Amino acid sequence: MEFVAGRLNRPSLRLRVTAAAENRVRGGHPWVFAQSVREQNRAGKTGELAILFDRKDRFLAAGLYDAQSPIRVRVLHAGKARALDTAWWRQRAEEALARREGMFDGTTTGYRCINGESDGWPGLALDRYGGTLVLKLYTAAWLPRLEDIAALLGTRERLVLRLSRNIQEAAAEGFGIKDGQVLRGEPCAGPAVFLENGLRFEADVERGQKTGFFLDQRENRREAAALAAGRSVLNLFSYTGGFSVYAAGGGAESVWSLDISEHAIAAARRNFALNGDRPAIANCRHETIQANAFDWLRETRYNRFDLIVLDPPSLARREADRAEAVGAYGRLLDGALALLRGNGILIAASCSAHVTAAEFFGLAREAARRTGRPFEEMKTTRHAADHPASFPEADYLKCVYLHLLR
Repeated sequence: MEFVAGRLNRPSLRLRVTAAAENRVRGGHPWVFAQSVREQNRAGKTGELAILFDRKDRFLAAGLYDAQSPIRVRVLHAGKARALDTAWWRQRAEEALARREGMFDGTTTGYRCINGESDGWPGLALDRYGGTLVLKLYTAAWLPRLEDIAALLGTRERLVLRLSRNIQEAAAEGFGIKDGQVLRGEPCAGPAVFLENGLRFEADVERGQKTGFFLDQRENRREAAALAAGRSVLNLFSYTGGFSVYAAGGGAESVWSLDISEHAIAAARRNFALNGDRPAIANCRHETIQANAFDWLRETRYNRFDLIVLDPPSLARREADRAEAVGAYGRLLDGALALLRGNGILIAASCSAHVTAAEFFGLAREAARRTGRPFEEMKTTRHAADHPASFPEADYLKCVYLHLLR
């Protein structure tokens, strides 16, 4: 996979951007939006290298061009011009993998290996689930280079491709590639099974959300387990039951997993079964509820819990959704807090990048005040180490632990 930045032996795609975009790129931001491109020497093709020049016609950066995306260029390299050759790409991959060295022992075989822009691979993520690697693409600009990427990874392990919804049509029509396709290795005989802090989980790497499991919540799941002993636990938006299994493993008396998806609920039951050899999990009563969490919180009257996990999907996928998301978070927080017994704990998380950490934490504190009950804020958490966030749009995950006193 070879790009050359600053060597114009053939007609390169040359772009000039607005002063504001120039300043952002110099400051390390990895995106150049379509409206920031003020001129280019020719029409660009998705996947080719775009060379950005500043107002004085000096090399500014090089990045992947995406003709169909509002993010027109995803920056690969900024600063001095240099060749982006195979050795450069190999070094970039090795650096990302080296950052994870020592993070996990043999009790955890599921983690993120490459986290997009924050690891220098804009619009690309790579997750490991035991012996299966899952490559997730968020821009069509990577599609022409799939073989090169697979070669750079340099292993014989199974490699599964996942595609963001917005590029699936382009992948099928232009490259004959589909979401969930196995690029290398044996076909999947079912979900990939992996370890997380000694617990076993399955990941539907071909069809599941994201790459098959929400690896970014690993540390919060471990915190939940430490708080669960002897408690009745409600896991709202439970998906495949990650928090539920951890709570049971931590000694919870009972766990309720609630999700709108029948498929997710069935996977939660299987994840409990995978860990059935652990006495704490085998002895924990596990109830599953298929329901809309908003409706269920509004309608339930008699259930009360000692520990509630509130981890909804992103409620603000665009900035235009932010105000509606803030209102939705408020309703969820109020509903969950109303079901907490005295001395109960709420673990509330948000993965909406358009709702800031300060804003979300403020919403949670205000909801706790509205209960009229004394409370303490135990802690707040952010991104796990294998999910670094190097620019604002990547900074999405936040979680707050609230303890309602007797």
